[in-house]
Amino acid sequence: MPYTAKEILTLQVAPALGCTEPVAVALAAAAAAALLPGTGFTSLRVRVDPNVYKNGLAVSIPGTAGLLGLDTAAALGALGGDPAARLEVLASLNEAVVREASAALTARKVTVDILREVKGLHIEVEVTRGTDTAQCVITRLHDNIVSLSINGEAQLNHPLLSAVAEDGGDSLLAMEQWLKERTLSELLALTDDLDEDDFDFLRQGVEHNLALAEYGLKHGPGLGIGKGLERMIRQGLLTNDMSLAARMLTSAASDARMAGVNLPAMSSAGSGNHGLTAILPIVAVMDYVAAGEQDMLEAIALSHIVTAYVKAHTGRLSAVCGCSVAAGAGATAGVAYLLGGTVTHMAGAIKNLIEDLAGIICDGAKAGCSLKLATAAGSAVLAALYALQGISVMDTDGIVGASPEQSMRNVGELSTQGMIETDRTILEIMLKKKFSKV
Repeated sequence: MPYTAKEILTLQVAPALGCTEPVAVALAAAAAAALLPGTGFTSLRVRVDPNVYKNGLAVSIPGTAGLLGLDTAAALGALGGDPAARLEVLASLNEAVVREASAALTARKVTVDILREVKGLHIEVEVTRGTDTAQCVITRLHDNIVSLSINGEAQLNHPLLSAVAEDGGDSLLAMEQWLKERTLSELLALTDDLDEDDFDFLRQGVEHNLALAEYGLKHGPGLGIGKGLERMIRQGLLTNDMSLAARMLTSAASDARMAGVNLPAMSSAGSGNHGLTAILPIVAVMDYVAAGEQDMLEAIALSHIVTAYVKAHTGRLSAVCGCSVAAGAGATAGVAYLLGGTVTHMAGAIKNLIEDLAGIICDGAKAGCSLKLATAAGSAVLAALYALQGISVMDTDGIVGASPEQSMRNVGELSTQGMIETDRTILEIMLKKKFSKV
């Protein structure tokens, strides 16, 4: 069946407070705990796929003054999360919950295990309170609760069960399969049907992500990449232009988000950082062009759709940096659109971007992601500018295909088949670092 831009945006774009992997674990813990009578927990067991584990090792959790880790996220979710808030599950945290969660971790009530052979996003959480045990399972999407049970009895009609879960995820798979079969021209045509509700939703995404960027530029949290770039401009060490403006704005938002600032990001394809990359380079370019707000919002919609297209090929979590090759591809298409480019220019921009950034690995969510987002945002702008000047990578180059669609499919093949061992090696290196400190 054909899909509309509204349907794609509804499934692929949502507000998220904190890094989506720890948040998804917190959601699973909160959902399981909500099934049990009483408060607190006796024990809590978390089991996740390798990529969720990788992305949850080193990123700060909002509202905790810098605490990190999947065990922390699970304890916070079980003790004070609101599962009805989905990816904003931790918005209800307070200092008492943070203290209680820290005490539970000190008492070693929480364990986290890796399901090493599981592929794709997968989270299982068991919460025990006295003699009762509840379980929650999330798969495929970060808020896709597919199973809830208490003392082994399935809760088949519970309101927390995801609508996607009702058909076993077939609706998501069907949408992804449909996306994979589309051409770039067809993806662009989807933006013709955006209505006022869609524009309001896209505007909300701009507001969320700009708020993070403004916080990052003012306070310099995390690595402070965005604020550092701004300082270098003021000192005359760098000259501001649209590429540098995109780097500065996007990295500043990532600085804030990765440092656990208590502000939501508008995510894209299940990732807040993807959402920052898909939106903010386009917003930055607006200061340099004679375009209206609707043009910008249409460009952002295209960016989200192209991001979803690439992620349909690579998978939600992978060995390659999705901010670079997926959201970066979306952003460069959106920038080319905003600059008045045709679909030919957008195609060239995507191919340029892929040739530039396809080799960037994902080594988990952490403060250093701001460096990668700065690179992706700046390269997205430059790739579009190159294409508008008639510069497009030749079809004979590397993994670049004869079309942008083939190029994006090749990135998917590289990610899902060619980098399996790379992904394992990345995780092993990270685990050695973690346990060498114990």
